[in-house]
Amino acid sequence: MTDTPETRLDRHGIILPVPPAPVATYVATVLSGSLLVVSGQLPLADGKLFATGKLGADVAVEVGVEAARYAMINVIAQVRAAVGDLSRVRRVVRLGGFISCVPSFTQHATVMNGASDLAVAIFGDAGLHARSTIGVPSLPLDAAVEVEGLFEIA
Repeated sequence: MTDTPETRLDRHGIILPVPPAPVATYVATVLSGSLLVVSGQLPLADGKLFATGKLGADVAVEVGVEAARYAMINVIAQVRAAVGDLSRVRRVVRLGGFISCVPSFTQHATVMNGASDLAVAIFGDAGLHARSTIGVPSLPLDAAVEVEGLFEIA
């Protein structure tokens, strides 16, 4: 059996959800040439936010890592909805992470590894990507983390 993103999802016990619809005036994805942009995704699990609040205050780093992982699952769900087959992903070009945190918080990279590690686990070497991670004072719905992505599509 060929090792594909779908078989890797199965191996990790991940069932992609129906992608959440945008909550304002934007679209979830834009395909321009071979580049697919995925709008920021929140850490939804079973239709509910996995983590709310601020890292460094009421959200532990370990919970933030898992929140980033859930947000990445939603990014991947948006990719599949947009292109149909995850095997069309040639490369995860870039991920952007937004971490809701107190000003003294400094473990942004650790939290965002929840998303980055999943990208590599699902897409293999094509999942290695450039990344920016920033701390922000708040996110929609008081989410602890938000993740966006840029993908090269075959």
